Amino acid sequence: MAASAEPAVDASSVAADQLKSFIERIERLEEEKAGLASDIKDVYAEAKGTGFDVKALRKIISLRKKDHAERQEEEAILELYMQALGMV
Repeated sequence: MAASAEPAVDASSVAADQLKSFIERIERLEEEKAGLASDIKDVYAEAKGTGFDVKALRKIISLRKKDHAERQEEEAILELYMQALGMV
């Protein structure tokens, strides 16, 4: 009995299955991301409804993502630029 020249598993179908799996995972994560974005928007709306300034909240969240040294450097550059423009 002669062995078949074709592999038992077609490499292109394996790649296609793997590709499809990646695509489906990304799509699920994108749906979750959209849901989370909607939840975050709702929290900002709730904060605004109780009198908080949403722009200030967003800035604080942005600052909290940075370490202390990075914040200090950013503040120093901002101060320098404001002085150069006569804003201080």
